[in-house]
Amino acid sequence: MSTELVEVGARLAALGLSPGSSGNLSVRDGDRLLITPTGADLASLDPERLSVLDECGLHVAGPAPSKEFPLHLALYRRDPAAKAVVHLHSRNATAAACLPPWSGRSAVPPLTPYFLMRVGQMPLIRYAAPGDAAQAAELERLDFPFRAALLQNHGPIVAGSSIRAAADAAVEVEEVCALLLLLGDREARLLTAAEIRDLTGKYGTPWDL
Repeated sequence: MSTELVEVGARLAALGLSPGSSGNLSVRDGDRLLITPTGADLASLDPERLSVLDECGLHVAGPAPSKEFPLHLALYRRDPAAKAVVHLHSRNATAAACLPPWSGRSAVPPLTPYFLMRVGQMPLIRYAAPGDAAQAAELERLDFPFRAALLQNHGPIVAGSSIRAAADAAVEVEEVCALLLLLGDREARLLTAAEIRDLTGKYGTPWDL
């Protein structure tokens, strides 16, 4: 599990989605959490040098964890099926997080089938300083389903059934946000309600019509 996390970190860094020492990854292993250390470079993680937290967020082993660990815990508490979380500062998704949201439940409209298939609705979470536990509490309190969110002026955070699934979804978030920025103010065709129902029903992703 730790080796897979390291491999995914290197892949995301190679794609240019984790500049410098930004971003953090975690996997849930029973009642403990393995998470990247504070200030870690995703390109050069060490499977023997990951932080270990208990299910309440208590640091039990390894180096100090990323300050964003409350956000990871919030997504795990929201979804018992979530086994991994990816948080990035990828360029296009972070730019989209600086714009007004498309709706109250999704910062980004239903532009592509793959966004619906791999991500689903993705709310914008109000700005807070990195590591602010109040932001994690706000994310956890939202009363509708989602697996990914944009943190205002900050970047995307995505949960998945595995670290690879979460990374694939994070890549899709970056791609749909790039399309959103490319389209600009032009009127775009969005997927219809029937098309959304077909995709989300087939792939089990959340979208409230």
